[in-house]
Amino acid sequence: MDYQYPISLDWSTDETVDVIKFFECIEKAYEKGIDRDLLMSNYRRFKEIVPSKSEEKTICNEFEEVSGYSTYRVIKKAKSDEVVSTVKM
Repeated sequence: MDYQYPISLDWSTDETVDVIKFFECIEKAYEKGIDRDLLMSNYRRFKEIVPSKSEEKTICNEFEEVSGYSTYRVIKKAKSDEVVSTVKM
């Protein structure tokens, strides 16, 4: 990983850690696959921290620019494949 995660200075330390955990889940989905329940749990926590759709889109687009990984595609796949236990891109 040769990039920085997009974070807000308004977040607490715990919130920043939780957002980074969410982005790490996205990375795992692309690199080797991740448990769907773990991914969705981290996504729900991310949405508690970033409830605004526009802010979510901005942060996720920044992450995609630096990493090449689309949070939108991963979450969309996880939501559409509710019967699978592992999400792999």
